[in-house]
Amino acid sequence: MAYIHFEHINKYFGTNHVLKDITLDIEQGELVTFLGPSGCGKSTLLRCLSGLEEVTSGKIFLDGKDVTEVSPRKRGCGMVFQQYSLFPNMTVAQNVAFGLKMQKMPKAQIETKVREMLDVVGLSEKYDQYPRSLSGGQQQRVALARALVVEPKVLLLDEPLSAIDALLRKNLQIEIRRIQRDLGITTLFVTHDQDEAMVMSDKIHLFNMGTIEQSASPVDMYTKPASKYAASFIGHYNILQADAFNKAAGTEYSSGCLAFRPEIIGISRTEPEEEAIVIKGTVRNQIPHGNIVRYTIDANGVELDADILFEASSIFEIGEQVYVSIKDGNILELE
Repeated sequence: MAYIHFEHINKYFGTNHVLKDITLDIEQGELVTFLGPSGCGKSTLLRCLSGLEEVTSGKIFLDGKDVTEVSPRKRGCGMVFQQYSLFPNMTVAQNVAFGLKMQKMPKAQIETKVREMLDVVGLSEKYDQYPRSLSGGQQQRVALARALVVEPKVLLLDEPLSAIDALLRKNLQIEIRRIQRDLGITTLFVTHDQDEAMVMSDKIHLFNMGTIEQSASPVDMYTKPASKYAASFIGHYNILQADAFNKAAGTEYSSGCLAFRPEIIGISRTEPEEEAIVIKGTVRNQIPHGNIVRYTIDANGVELDADILFEASSIFEIGEQVYVSIKDGNILELE
């Protein structure tokens, strides 16, 4: 049996069927992400594992033990929420030590473990400071240290970075991943941010209205979406009805819809000679996104988004006539 095993989990809130017969395995030492929009059930499944929510039906196993009816404090889960939930009247060290004191661990041992954990999260110099003197990112690292210091079997992270500014968030993504790998702790991470999921995960489980739409590695999730829903959530795919694309491009795809990523589309002012599907079009919009420019192109009545490296020598103007090229092997056929 897997380290964590969800078996036919159903969860109702009144008449609202939030989790729909979910069966899922998670291996020891993995960092697994539950990804999906608000209300899809990802946080509810996490809370069912922690014991903060009761399942309506089904069983949950952790490290070979049925924990479905076990109290939250005896399950061995450490949890970090979006809110830091630190005690404002306690120092950083006292916050981190809280769980160890509840376990009645000897004072000297607590001191050693707290200092070790603050070193792991890079906050040794904040030992005697209070939460009000810390930045948001530092407070979240204190919350992480508090969850980890009790040596849980599994670490549960429920959108812990969503209240933090973009640059710091990227740094914390890297830090959390480093800490997880260093400690080898099984970790479940909940987010609605596809980029965050791609950066941090060994495996992604994409949720859709109480079910799991697709489970895959980040690379496979990005390059091989299993459905129209998965393609629409991951990687900003162009998703088109096959008959509309066939009419615009002179192709003969038979699937219900087609999907291809913006970065695989080529744009040129002269008709390319490469072996590819080539359509003449008009630039309708351009939006800079960091090191790329996203162009929206009307190609024979079909609107396509294309991501091109931001180079001053190759900027296309709105209204300019261009050729777009797409290699056939980069087009996914979805039902």
